Amino acid sequence: MQQYIIKETSSIKDALVALNSIAHDMLTLFVVNAENQMVGSLTDGDIRRGLISGAQLSEQVCTVMHRDFKFINQSEFNVSLFKDFRDRKILYIPILDEQRRIVDVVNLQKHKSYLPIDAVLMAGGKGERLRPLTDKTPKPLLMVGDKCIIDHNVDRLISYGVNHLNVTVNYLGEQIEEHYMQLRNGVKVRTFREPKFLGTIGSVKFVDSFYNDTILVMNSDLFTNIDYEDFFLHFKLHDADMSVAAVPYNVSIPYGILELEGRVVKGLAEKPKYNYYANAGIYLIKKKELDEIPDNEFFNATDLIDKLISQNKKVIRYPLNGTWFDIGTPTEYQKALDFVKHI
Repeated sequence: MQQYIIKETSSIKDALVALNSIAHDMLTLFVVNAENQMVGSLTDGDIRRGLISGAQLSEQVCTVMHRDFKFINQSEFNVSLFKDFRDRKILYIPILDEQRRIVDVVNLQKHKSYLPIDAVLMAGGKGERLRPLTDKTPKPLLMVGDKCIIDHNVDRLISYGVNHLNVTVNYLGEQIEEHYMQLRNGVKVRTFREPKFLGTIGSVKFVDSFYNDTILVMNSDLFTNIDYEDFFLHFKLHDADMSVAAVPYNVSIPYGILELEGRVVKGLAEKPKYNYYANAGIYLIKKKELDEIPDNEFFNATDLIDKLISQNKKVIRYPLNGTWFDIGTPTEYQKALDFVKHI
């Protein structure tokens, strides 16, 4: 963060040197006073306009900085603000504390959003339907394009500002553990091993710490372009205890279907089409609801859904209308391989 900050007493030449060092990035500096309080912002355009107006390179940056800058109060941090900033083409936003000191810098050119969630990717399955591909390689590490399946998901979460990433492993888990020994795009991905197969959500209980009140749990073998920001805002808007991402699933019956009342035909539906929503294997859950998952017992996400519904908790559906492949069969894997060529 310090590379974007400059003292108000620094010279315009110092500012040009600083901007040149971040030429690959956002070309914006945040100006602070002696108490490290933000007092202005500075771009190459501000400097250019100042020099045209007669400013000298030796003058202090406070003479050319922009004083009416945009920022977010740390106490008012809200994901919905990012959409407003993006719409106004403001891509670099400082987060200020009560003393107007910079505590973080949001770069909406580098990240799509900054979501206050922890993520858990379930990567313990055997991938039996993809054998022999998974005989010696865990399914999450199978390649789709230029990177493995799980990294498509991890990278997309990172692009939404998620930096608390956890992966639970079992089958050939040591390969995934080794894979994440190094940082992924600057983010540490923590791995946790389940001692036995615990279903599609049971291993969440082995994650030793969470930093946010909203937890995203998903299968690691999905290939999707879900908008995680919209998913999160929808979850918060409806004050849900759990949200289930769902994909449209249409069934067409190529026959005339009898509408019966006992033996009596009351009507006939000719080649009817039925529209449903199928579970996409991606969930947002209030952290406190994870207490409903039993310790060290086989437990599926659908069991948690049923349990919360029986307790009259609010479980909602989020319609996922983008790309989604469940890479569980050779056919679906080939679809993903073909699709990624066109991204």
